[in-house]
Amino acid sequence: MRYIGSVSPPSNDERSTRLSVRDTARRTAALVNALTAEPSPDPGAIAGILLDHGEPGPVELTAGDVAGMRTAALRLREVFAAAQVDEAAGVLNRLLREGTGPLRLSSHDGRSPWHPHLDSDDEAPWGEWFLASSSMALTVLIWDGQRPPGGLCSSPSCGDVFLTVGGGPERRYCSRRCATRERVAAHRRAKAGPRSP
Repeated sequence: MRYIGSVSPPSNDERSTRLSVRDTARRTAALVNALTAEPSPDPGAIAGILLDHGEPGPVELTAGDVAGMRTAALRLREVFAAAQVDEAAGVLNRLLREGTGPLRLSSHDGRSPWHPHLDSDDEAPWGEWFLASSSMALTVLIWDGQRPPGGLCSSPSCGDVFLTVGGGPERRYCSRRCATRERVAAHRRAKAGPRSP
């Protein structure tokens, strides 16, 4: 069973936060980064990310499960790489057409609040579930914000994906750490001045 929530039905206050689109999108970004950082991610580390983002335990993943999730992550990374909303929407339309099933509601036999699913069933493979739930969350973010739901870090030494939820200026970096590192490097280059041939 794959859902964000507790085994017992949450209270009305918890219902709105347990299955939020932003939480799902945050989980998506974290998993895309972890699953694409290396060719064979550790199943235990990926299970840990799922647990950190509210998946009820125990989460037991095989190397095959993680390989399927990695394939989905590589496809989802294209959404984050899109510079314009039309491009991001085009990628998501393709992912929805090729990688998801019909929209349905599930409560996991009463163990969670009703919520939408685009995977084939409640016991769909991890890769299918990850692609479907992530595509749905990123679709809602585009619908809500009318802009790409995220981006790729501009730091040459990073390349992680990040979300662009909320207002403010356009983001270029995944974190303050990357932004600061790049500002310091630019300052040092400027201070050193031009190099002679």
